[in-house]
Amino acid sequence: MENMLRDISYDKPRGFPTRTVAALTVGALAASWLTVRNRTAKAERDNPPAGRFIEIEGVRLHYFEQGEGPTLLLLHGTVVSADDFRANGLLERLSQSFHVIAIDRPGFGHSDRPRATSWTPHAQARLLLLALRHLGADQSLVLGHSWGTMVAVEMALQAPETIAGLLLLSGYYYPSARLDVPIAAMPAIPVLGDLMRFTVSPLLGRLAWPLAAKGMFSPSEVTESFRREDPWMLLRPGQVRATAEEAALMVGAAAALEKRYGELRMPISLMAGEGDRVIDPDSHTGRLHRDVPHSELTLLPGLGHMMQHLAQDQIVDAVNDLAERAGMAPSIALNGAAPYRQEPAPPM
Repeated sequence: MENMLRDISYDKPRGFPTRTVAALTVGALAASWLTVRNRTAKAERDNPPAGRFIEIEGVRLHYFEQGEGPTLLLLHGTVVSADDFRANGLLERLSQSFHVIAIDRPGFGHSDRPRATSWTPHAQARLLLLALRHLGADQSLVLGHSWGTMVAVEMALQAPETIAGLLLLSGYYYPSARLDVPIAAMPAIPVLGDLMRFTVSPLLGRLAWPLAAKGMFSPSEVTESFRREDPWMLLRPGQVRATAEEAALMVGAAAALEKRYGELRMPISLMAGEGDRVIDPDSHTGRLHRDVPHSELTLLPGLGHMMQHLAQDQIVDAVNDLAERAGMAPSIALNGAAPYRQEPAPPM
């Protein structure tokens, strides 16, 4: 009996640290959830929708529309939203000669992303083609950046009579091993991912934001226009899920598209920075140029992944050239050499 009492008195303290750790973990998650909720609410108050909304098959899409002339659709990559084109001034420049539409792809910016749909490039392309039809665009040029290039290519494959030309920037076109995908895709895992994206993922993302931005631009410097964008808008739980899902989908999506590049017949312009450290330009942009011989290729030395910030003059010239090749040249061509002034930005 005495031995039993000794055993019981010894076992009780051993369970105490476990309960303490559990309580601390729950408390930390609760504090994280409260912080993320408050920061998300503040970001949405500070950055209300600046464009318009349309509803396509029950999906509410936010978009910007500006200018007159041939229609040019802008498709952003992952992490950012269509507001990136507005914030860096490219939308304004292009709208001087084109009817520019920039859409928040599902789950980004202020657009919905219903969970019942797997938002592959194929599914997004179908939705955006319906959106273009709703907006009265019978023919359109499409500029896609990064993940948005796969959506642009899918749109061209699904509706070659509607998509008259493609300008693809810093694209991912072929399946390749990526060590960052398993980590980036974790917030997309059901239940566990939901817990992460409402608690720790946005906080860790904010801590890593300066380093992440540097990686997206490297070897170039992060531009002032990007520094002005609110990172908390990009780290809201809904957008974290969209980013994670696209990380999980990208390799399979590229594998599906790889078999169909030979079907592309419209004018295509390809552009990438030779120093891109996010997507290798030779393995993707260079290889696609070799597989689609009628495409035009521009590789820019010393530039990184975020071409919409880093190479606006070259993009404007490429849009002019693409429009002419597609028979959609505007009455007044854009001036790619025109200087564009940006105001100083606060530190990140």
